[in-house]
Amino acid sequence: MTGSGVQIERDTQLAIKRARQANDALAAEIARRPDRYAGFAHLAMQDVRAAIAELQRCVRELGFKGAMINHQTNGIYLDDPRYEPFWEVVQELDVTVYLHPDNAYEKPHVLRGCPELDKATWERTTESASHALRLVVAGVFERYPRLRIILGHMGETLPYMFWRLDSRYALTQTDRKSNMPPSAYLKSNFSVTTSGQFSDVPLACAISALGEDNVMFSIDYPYEDSNVAARFIEAAPVSEAARAKLCSGNAARLLRLSL
Repeated sequence: MTGSGVQIERDTQLAIKRARQANDALAAEIARRPDRYAGFAHLAMQDVRAAIAELQRCVRELGFKGAMINHQTNGIYLDDPRYEPFWEVVQELDVTVYLHPDNAYEKPHVLRGCPELDKATWERTTESASHALRLVVAGVFERYPRLRIILGHMGETLPYMFWRLDSRYALTQTDRKSNMPPSAYLKSNFSVTTSGQFSDVPLACAISALGEDNVMFSIDYPYEDSNVAARFIEAAPVSEAARAKLCSGNAARLLRLSL
């Protein structure tokens, strides 16, 4: 369930119902090929208690590996205090949250009149990167240090920005909720996938910034071509040991997959 999914639904009870239906449908497909498939829970983040209950059900009863959350929910981001119980349960379950991109809640003024930059071209990248940074500066990882977040598209440009983020953050005069520079949390609490970024340059940057243990191959099907993705990772200028980690080892370890 990518895009907004049920998170865009204004009727909270309907969102809860449809999230459960989506998860049950996914579980049925996984049951047909358990050697090949695993799942992320789809959650109605409009209702924190319901989202917690559904995540617990999906992990404990359906065997899902975590959750995929599609960015903000009707303008509410995941650093909002209402989500504190949710993060507590995510850490308790010891599962991963994939923070998936979606459109801005309100169109940024800078993008108005430039539809070529809408959605996946640029809008969702800046949105996802900013959302991840909100979690960092809000102190979410101070309170829940064992959380693991996955970002797609080679980290939504963040690996490229580590030095500047730390440099400028050090000059902020606000009461900081995080004790370490932003890059420290991005290195310790985040992994990234290659989804929709099939280029050697961002791959090299992601590995340099995060280490080869925190980068995972992904295609972004059906939005990207599987053959293009396969040719990219097979020819990427990395060692064979690193390629094995990127292609399967890191995901198996992080998501506890049986290969």
